[in-house]
Amino acid sequence: MNIEEIIKLVTELAITYSPKIFGAAVIAFVGFWIIGKATKMLAKMLEKQKIDDSLRPFLVSLTNMTLKVLLVLSIFNVLGIQMTSFIAILGAAGLAVGMALSGTLQNFAGGVIILIIKPFKVGDVIQAQGFTGVVKEIQIFNTILKTPDNQTIIIPNGGLSNASMTNFSTEPYRRVDLTVGVGYGDSTQKTRAVLNDIIAQDKRILQEPAPPFIALAELADSSINFTVRLWVKSSDYWGVTFDMNEKIYNRFNEEGLNIPYPQMDVHIHKND
Repeated sequence: MNIEEIIKLVTELAITYSPKIFGAAVIAFVGFWIIGKATKMLAKMLEKQKIDDSLRPFLVSLTNMTLKVLLVLSIFNVLGIQMTSFIAILGAAGLAVGMALSGTLQNFAGGVIILIIKPFKVGDVIQAQGFTGVVKEIQIFNTILKTPDNQTIIIPNGGLSNASMTNFSTEPYRRVDLTVGVGYGDSTQKTRAVLNDIIAQDKRILQEPAPPFIALAELADSSINFTVRLWVKSSDYWGVTFDMNEKIYNRFNEEGLNIPYPQMDVHIHKND
């Protein structure tokens, strides 16, 4: 093929496909602009409707992705690409990619399940996969926690949706369980009276759903153990726990009540 034939072929192809290419370019430009505007409008609408904070980014991302896929298919159609062959190739490629990214797809499915069932939401304190923290963000593939010591934990949604999880923020009240030991020989009546006095002075301790409970639970090897159960607001749980431990220790010292610790007596026998 000489130069004249090549020029003629290029000219014919340009004449034949230029309108299609120009049309595809216009559709692509206008389409991506419309998609950008549409997703922003959707985000504002979801915010006005007070849709859950964890669900909004997922819906916006999914809508944006779906619209872009439809736009690309429309562009291929304008260019005259046979969609049947393209869909077949896309299906085969999708199968291969799906097998390679099975874990990622599992995380995606887990994210959908979490956003639909809502076992937790942004702002909840949860314990899962060996970590405890505040839910900062629920993404399509991962959930992000912030621990009390300000670490960022990223947990894949696949395992999170299929494993056990504790949500500490579901209920408005939590029960503080304490075990308080006193020495053998100390008065159980005095111990109970001191504990009741400490509890009565803390206004965070509630009478509902149940009043404070104190009972002698165990005659242990080195101590007499009392079980103390207190209902508080969930937000006061750790504050009451820490404060009660300190107050009990200080008051027991003031009242002459012994807080025992394990001891061992060693007897040495001397053989002549």
